Amino acid sequence: MRAAIISEPGSLTVGDRPAPAPEPDGVVVRVGACGICGTDLHIADGEFPPSPYPLVPGHEFAGTVTAVGDRAPGGLRPGDRVAVDPSLFCGHCEYCRAGRGNLCANWGAIGDTVDGAFAEYVAVPAANCYRLPDSVSMREGALVEPLSCAVHGMRRIGVETGEEFLVVGAGTMGLLLQQLLQNSGARVTVVDRNTERLRLAADLGAAATAADTAGIATGTFDAAVDVTGAVPAIEAAVDALGKGGRLLVFGVADEDARVSLSPFRIYNEEITVVGSMAVLNSFGAAVDLIASGSVETAPLLTHALPLEEFPEALAMMRAGTGVKVQVVPDADTAA
Repeated sequence: MRAAIISEPGSLTVGDRPAPAPEPDGVVVRVGACGICGTDLHIADGEFPPSPYPLVPGHEFAGTVTAVGDRAPGGLRPGDRVAVDPSLFCGHCEYCRAGRGNLCANWGAIGDTVDGAFAEYVAVPAANCYRLPDSVSMREGALVEPLSCAVHGMRRIGVETGEEFLVVGAGTMGLLLQQLLQNSGARVTVVDRNTERLRLAADLGAAATAADTAGIATGTFDAAVDVTGAVPAIEAAVDALGKGGRLLVFGVADEDARVSLSPFRIYNEEITVVGSMAVLNSFGAAVDLIASGSVETAPLLTHALPLEEFPEALAMMRAGTGVKVQVVPDADTAA
């Protein structure tokens, strides 16, 4: 089969790999669409320590079941259309036993630590598959994984009707979080340097937009979400909080990055800082949100490229072109 292969950091090719077979408790999925994420850039650059090489990346995907293992749970059959949770939790460490598998001491993920879905076929655990309604396209199905991350983030930060939220970053994740916040009754201000994305945020109902955090009044927001992982943006988001404010650190910063915060202010104004790591019991909810139309997907799905153009797709992601760039290995399966 054809697959995108990162043989080592900085070395990317599209070549041949053996077609996978299902594990006894797994299935093989013919990939319909797979989205490019910032993590894929880190993997390509050697900046994601858990990733081994060579590796086929790709963790935001949907497709069609083509083969089923002898002991696969869930009653899946060839022809079933599914979105796949890429999470690989061990199930026996202290975090998994406490119901916090996303913090698994032996954490892994399809496309991050084992071969993923920038390929024609991928082998996955059957338990990670969520059936897609016929009304949900493969491209929408590939958006379930990032939306499930946003759902988990929403649960971490919480929201009350009428609250003023600041979202810093208007890429796919920022625009998904914006919609979820608005659906929960929040008024959302969105900040991003990309004017096209700001226009999209406004079209999606943002109460206000700004090209820079310098244009945001300090001490005025009930809560803020940083989706950039950039230190200056995180510090500006904290400055924008009023007393009792809450900050969700959602974007992925460099492991060695450090921010400057006032411990006195955190104490004196009861500022809360929380993080949100990937997916946790949120995949099914994300499928339902897309299937119900509660989240607008069409404006986000801006580019779809064939598998052979994966390097170009990765370059588009780096350049901030459009919003969600996806790879469609077979155009006939994307519907």
